[in-house]
Amino acid sequence: MSDSGQSPGQGSRMLNVPSQSFPAPSSQQRVASGGRSKVPLKQGRSLMDWIRLSKSGKDLTGLKGRLIDVTEEELKKHNKKEDCWICIRGFVYNVSSYMEFHPGGEDELMRAAGSDGTDLFDQVHRWVNYESMLKECLVGRMAVKPAIPKDYREEKRVLNGLLPKSQMTDISTKEGPISPSYDWFQTDSLVTIVIYTKQKDIHLDSIIIDHQNDSFRAETIIKDYSYLIHIGLSHEVQEDFSVRVVENVGKIEIVLKKTENISWKCLGRPLEKHNSLIPKKDTGLYYRKCQLISKEDVTHDTKLFCLMLPPSTHLQVPIGQHVYLKLTITGTEIVKPYTPVFDSLLSEFKEPVLPNNKYIYFLIKIYTAGLFTPELDHLQIGDFVPVSNPEGNFKLSKLQEVEDLFLLAAGTGFTPMVKILKYALINVPSLRKVKLMFFNKTEDDIIWRSQLEKLAFEDKRFDVEYVLSAPTSEWKGKQGHISPALLSEFLNRSSEKSKVLLCICGPTPFTEQGIKLLHDLNFSKDEIHNFTA
Repeated sequence: MSDSGQSPGQGSRMLNVPSQSFPAPSSQQRVASGGRSKVPLKQGRSLMDWIRLSKSGKDLTGLKGRLIDVTEEELKKHNKKEDCWICIRGFVYNVSSYMEFHPGGEDELMRAAGSDGTDLFDQVHRWVNYESMLKECLVGRMAVKPAIPKDYREEKRVLNGLLPKSQMTDISTKEGPISPSYDWFQTDSLVTIVIYTKQKDIHLDSIIIDHQNDSFRAETIIKDYSYLIHIGLSHEVQEDFSVRVVENVGKIEIVLKKTENISWKCLGRPLEKHNSLIPKKDTGLYYRKCQLISKEDVTHDTKLFCLMLPPSTHLQVPIGQHVYLKLTITGTEIVKPYTPVFDSLLSEFKEPVLPNNKYIYFLIKIYTAGLFTPELDHLQIGDFVPVSNPEGNFKLSKLQEVEDLFLLAAGTGFTPMVKILKYALINVPSLRKVKLMFFNKTEDDIIWRSQLEKLAFEDKRFDVEYVLSAPTSEWKGKQGHISPALLSEFLNRSSEKSKVLLCICGPTPFTEQGIKLLHDLNFSKDEIHNFTA
């Protein structure tokens, strides 16, 4: 399948192996919703070693290449380390051979042995490309009776762009937002699709639009739900389009330009999951190919990558959220999460925080002994990289009325802080001060040091402190690791009862230790946001 689009899910009629993706858990920018711990792997049990084994031709299923339908009773029998089958989204895998390669350890895998591990999997890393990683372990799929929709006869009826209400996902108002709706109208040269979200907190970064050939896809994020318009357009449209959000009523208008000035009899035909409202955690990751425009050195091992979105895509990554970049390495799809930044902390500093959304910038550390980042670094200008929809649980409302903002970052854990820092200084009137404590090994590792210091000079509300764990003898600043003494001195409020927010990001040991220390210093859970969890 192509790099753009979603994987087929459990409802696929054919047993084809779909694709989402696999992160590198050691990354400082990894975002793991379950806070999973890594387990030290034995020699020869790395991700690359697993890829080699899976490509070796060895029979990893014990079925000599056959695919079978698996009953619940059969699945339950395979619940031991040496004979372990797990079901994920309707597909069954023999993971016995993978046990020693699993970064989360054997015990973590055994929690789902002989059962449906989908929910457990989603809690920890739902973006992992298990389909590609475990392709050679595929036993088959669960034996399920085919479900016939009650309104099967109505399935293809489109009433002026509106599907019957029976087609809408049945979610009660107690569980989620009121079901949105949509309509469309046309002029000689334009087609306008209008989405009525029935919510007031809708912005330009709430809607993600992709259209390729005749396929038009618009996903609207409404609280923790996703509303999808997915249509095969009845006629051709031009690549560029415009999007307008009427925030006070939650209306989104998408204006498409007709290729030919003819009257459309209908908007088009419904495609997969069209007109559905489902919890965001149940939606697959959707990718589009973005072009590498530039990469420049920032430190000795960190580079600033600039990717350009396709002209037929509207995507603005909300502040504090991340996306996944996907590469195919030795035939296996690998992904890693990265938080977009600005091209600079200083350029156009007084401009709106959501400028031209044509480009996405990433600060990425190149690990020479790694698997993913060297491959990324080898890409040539003009090459394409699949980029996913945004993910993350940071809400801008956390910054409302904040007076003291404290940022704790280690290494490339600095990246989520870039947009938060810039947004807070421009858009939070209550803000009295922002302090960044930036942990690195050496002075050479400090990202954007001169920009940070210039910003601190220009805006007296901002202050930055560096802490080095392996400084030279010439270093006069703070040194060591995150500790009670460092934090006690750093976390001084502007007033005793000031409203405070602490953001932390870095390697898992750093954030775990940091959060423990923050709790010890009597900061509440609501006052702390961990970007690594």
